[in-house]
Amino acid sequence: MAKSMMILIAGPYRSGTGDDPEKMAANLKRLEAAAWPIFAKGHVPMIGEWVALPVMAGGIAAAEGSGAVGGALYDRVMHPTAHRLLERCDAVLRLPGASTGADNDVRIAEARGIAVYRSLDEIPAV
Repeated sequence: MAKSMMILIAGPYRSGTGDDPEKMAANLKRLEAAAWPIFAKGHVPMIGEWVALPVMAGGIAAAEGSGAVGGALYDRVMHPTAHRLLERCDAVLRLPGASTGADNDVRIAEARGIAVYRSLDEIPAV
């Protein structure tokens, strides 16, 4: 029987949006759509943006800079958050779609020996 895992859901967030907030929100909803099936299999789903967006909001409140997409604070928070989460995650689910950030998450996971799934069907139930 499989043990419960924390699984990072990786896929397009900013990629292909032209930094349009509505398109980014739609991409986040696609990432979130994988959360329930992962939870239902007995695991803990994680999405980097769930952590990074509130951290960025705190940085803005602390006058650390603008949270503008592609800005200095954005770059200091978004991808580094996923990299830190990968130190705690047991697996990655790579959703379809072009994404440099998600591809980098997979590269890091593979280098660390973390399982990478490319379909919800590949994830074992607990």
